[in-house]
Amino acid sequence: MITIALVDDHTVVVEGLKLLLDSFDDVTVVGTAHDGQAGAQLVVSLRPDVVLMDLSMPVLDGVQATRLVTEGAPDTAVVVLTTSTDRDLVLRSLDAGAVGYLMKDTDPQALHEGIKAAAAGGSPIDPRVARALVDRRRTRTTGSGAVLTDKQRDVLDLVAQGLPNRLVAKELGLSEKTVKAHLTQIYAAIGVADRVQAALWARDNLSD
Repeated sequence: MITIALVDDHTVVVEGLKLLLDSFDDVTVVGTAHDGQAGAQLVVSLRPDVVLMDLSMPVLDGVQATRLVTEGAPDTAVVVLTTSTDRDLVLRSLDAGAVGYLMKDTDPQALHEGIKAAAAGGSPIDPRVARALVDRRRTRTTGSGAVLTDKQRDVLDLVAQGLPNRLVAKELGLSEKTVKAHLTQIYAAIGVADRVQAALWARDNLSD
């Protein structure tokens, strides 16, 4: 059973999400909060598998709350659930530690799949967000060295070879959590939505 916390300042949204998610047999909502500070405290206390995090909230915004959750409950996967595809906001969220970025009008089944992916160590990114990142990046230099750090290139190279996160972590002397964080940042940097697309990109762009 996947445990979930909901953090959003709109009560109607929270209650609607709770009803929706409780209709699935493999997920359960264990807590809700209506501002970023309360949300971060809730998650650190309950340690759910996944937290769905809004961005625009009182007291503490979602980016700051995500950073607190990442520091205080590192095993909880933060998935942003919002209405904005603004590239800078997406990157700030991912830099803060979010592993996924979904839209509030996401189809219920796609949301369910995104939650399961995040709980399993994946990085669910809404296709519209990935497209926005790609469109913006096409106007800039696209060479692999210009968009990835050396460590990110190492991670991506091993992923392209088919290694799972556990073996990537062992090979590079990192924790699986760190590998997941690198992958989330890599997906955003190169404008892809998942591991397969990242591997294909690597084969086309990482030549050394």
